[in-house]
Amino acid sequence: MRIALAQMNAVVGDLDGNEVRIADAIERARDAGAQLVVFPELAITGYPPEDLLLKDHLLDDARAAVERLAALARGIVVIIGFPEHAQDVYNAAAVLADGTVQGIYRKNHLPNYGVFDEHRYFRAGRSGATVEIDDVTVGLTICEDIWLPGSPATDEASAGAQLLVNLSASPFQAGKGAARERMVAQRARDSLCAIAFCGLVGGQDELLFDGHSFIVDHEGTLLARATQFDEELLVCDVDIASVSAARLHDTRTRPAADRAPATVDDLGRHSSDAAARIGAASDRPAPIAPLLDPSEEIWRALVLGTRDYTRKNGFDHVVLGLSGGIDSALVACIAVDALGPKHVTCVTMPSRYTSDGTYTDAGALARSLGVELLEIPIAPAAQLYDDMLSGVFAGREPDLTEENLQARIRGNLLMALSNKFGWLVLTTGNKSEMAVGYSTLYGDSAGGLAVIKDVPKTLVYTLAEHRNTRPDAPIPPTIITRPPSAELRPDQRDQDSLPPYDVLDAVLEGYVEGDLGREQLITRGFDDAVVDRIIRLVDLAEYKRRQQPPGIKVTSRAFGRDRRMPITNRYRG
Repeated sequence: MRIALAQMNAVVGDLDGNEVRIADAIERARDAGAQLVVFPELAITGYPPEDLLLKDHLLDDARAAVERLAALARGIVVIIGFPEHAQDVYNAAAVLADGTVQGIYRKNHLPNYGVFDEHRYFRAGRSGATVEIDDVTVGLTICEDIWLPGSPATDEASAGAQLLVNLSASPFQAGKGAARERMVAQRARDSLCAIAFCGLVGGQDELLFDGHSFIVDHEGTLLARATQFDEELLVCDVDIASVSAARLHDTRTRPAADRAPATVDDLGRHSSDAAARIGAASDRPAPIAPLLDPSEEIWRALVLGTRDYTRKNGFDHVVLGLSGGIDSALVACIAVDALGPKHVTCVTMPSRYTSDGTYTDAGALARSLGVELLEIPIAPAAQLYDDMLSGVFAGREPDLTEENLQARIRGNLLMALSNKFGWLVLTTGNKSEMAVGYSTLYGDSAGGLAVIKDVPKTLVYTLAEHRNTRPDAPIPPTIITRPPSAELRPDQRDQDSLPPYDVLDAVLEGYVEGDLGREQLITRGFDDAVVDRIIRLVDLAEYKRRQQPPGIKVTSRAFGRDRRMPITNRYRG
């Protein structure tokens, strides 16, 4: 069977635009000789549509789009994800063939953990489903259905499915794609079925989808893999006869088939006219895109997330403050790779505490990247604030208040440029700073997208060095080697206020991502005073994190829709 997987970048709510993309992919799959083309989970609406699913008219519009696309399904079978409104709402897959909707499968397992809220919106299906295409029995699953062992996948295999398809919108985190591939390969071996996994690609608010569509045979051997972070139509021929032959020799699945209840819906028999088209199509081996190394994988995730958030929200230009420090240098490089230098403006806003080194490095980086660099000194505004507040602050020494005022002046300037020119402000704070509240509300946290919000400081350095391995090597080495500083007071260093970042990030990984308690962290060898200090800072900063812009999720536990803690909370440790 020749299968096409349409790894597409859907836009949430853009039903018309998504329909056009789908129609184009159907035509290209037909031209490639495919008998079956599969689209991602909720491809019609994009994923996750969240409370858009509470609108009856959106559900009606989604069904109308499916009906129109069904008219294009001639000579090829199409399986596409959409929200089905039938008494209740289901996360569903429609089978389109012979110009009509031939049947619908409903997702059985609804995830309700981490970033998922599917029980808020959907009712679960109760059975598997198969469809016969050119004498090949195909089982249908949607995302979580295949993450969990057992039904519906095993029920479908027991009912005779030789191929399982999985429509997915599986959010990215570092290393997840390779783990998912290993898991699906095990499911294939368990069920003695070939499996085709079709993943969504693109950015949606904090979430990023990497695609990583692939096909494995019944032994779990990789047959084809699409490129991560790009749209692609992956076409692959699967030897179904070998599946049937394997089942004659390996009887492990028979007991399960004998005990299996009749919980698999039969969505009918359908034929394609692919025989003639396959003969005319090019006989090329299916592509197997290489897996990316860890740094490049995260880099491409951040680039795609920045590009999609910017463009899908109607912006064509971004602006950010360029301090000469490593965080803003990294964000500037990501923005240029995402949008091109003509669509990025950097602003240097020196104060009386700005060092010659950071000032010079900011200019050198901007020239290397080819971006516009504006210079707006903040010393005059800072002096005006000091003068205005001098009476109220009389008798009190300068402290964190004056430092935060400088950050807020910079935030105001960036937002003024945003308002005047319609630019999106990118903030430059990293996950380590967000965790412990080492940022200024309405200052360096003011903006539309926090690009590296989920990137710990130690990973910031790794990514900067990774970006500098390219021939242009835009980041001056002194930015990477200089001790980090906010430069809001004389001779300031981050380590005056925080533990060393290698210690801080290790404790944060345990506390934030692992939910480890105080005693567990101390047992791991961390100093008890350091642990107590970090836990206190993390807990007290929750109110700040609630007011941060959205940021691109790349770790297993991102702040925001992933890690949700109450602001008013007296539990410690």
